[in-house]
Amino acid sequence: FLGYFYLRCLKFILRKVTGRCELQRICYNNKHGARRSLKIGTTPNISDSLLRSALSVDSDRVEKTIDDIMALKKINPDTNPQLGVSLGASLLQIVGYRALLMQVEKLRREAYDCENQEHEEMLLKLWKELRPDTPLSGRISKQWCEIGFQGSDPKTDFRGMGLLGLHNLLNGVQIWSLSCGCRYSFAIVGINMTELTYSLLLSGALKTHLYNVAPELPGLTHFHFMKEFQRFWVEEDPSDIMEFNRVRAKFQRRIVRQLQDPDAALCPHFSASDLRLVNL
Repeated sequence: FLGYFYLRCLKFILRKVTGRCELQRICYNNKHGARRSLKIGTTPNISDSLLRSALSVDSDRVEKTIDDIMALKKINPDTNPQLGVSLGASLLQIVGYRALLMQVEKLRREAYDCENQEHEEMLLKLWKELRPDTPLSGRISKQWCEIGFQGSDPKTDFRGMGLLGLHNLLNGVQIWSLSCGCRYSFAIVGINMTELTYSLLLSGALKTHLYNVAPELPGLTHFHFMKEFQRFWVEEDPSDIMEFNRVRAKFQRRIVRQLQDPDAALCPHFSASDLRLVNL
């Protein structure tokens, strides 16, 4: 009780001294990205029911929710135009993270189905992206081992991560231009990186990265651990694939450590203009 009373008194004093409510102080004193969005999403002092519910609304209702919040807090939008923009960007990130988690979980739970034409087309597209000049002899073929699957039918390798694993492999080759030339089993390592990404997303550790690289709604294309791992593998220069577990464990420790930094963004090749983080 004393702690709650102290916080209420502190909030009252700060509002009187600064002329700003807690949301205004967070938005004005923290740059857009993880520093701001994490505080809005986790601060225990934002206790009003409207503010709590704002963190779980649908993305298409964010604008209306911001208007309601500003009315509740008696904030004039004409004299505080930047607050609505800043708060809106952070709320879109917060609700977007939750939506992304549901999307990822849905894909992970969807098993690869060889009777599903869409699934089969995605798998064949992966082969063509990685082996454009080599025809596939058949749907069941030892050739799949050439791109890193463990047997003649890739379906068995998707059991753990479901369709999410295939989506991530395709994103890797189509968006991040990944290839098979790194002395390890590309496909199975890619699925392994999908599992790592999923666990970090589930724990909330990826919030720093996603809030810093996705201006508003984060999506599946913001994952590129496979590209980071390829870089790391080359840096480590292991003698053979038998060192994979050691390299993977070291890579995970480094990633987790980096994600603890509120300014973490696991894509140093992007510029601020690419991320559209300016003046939000």
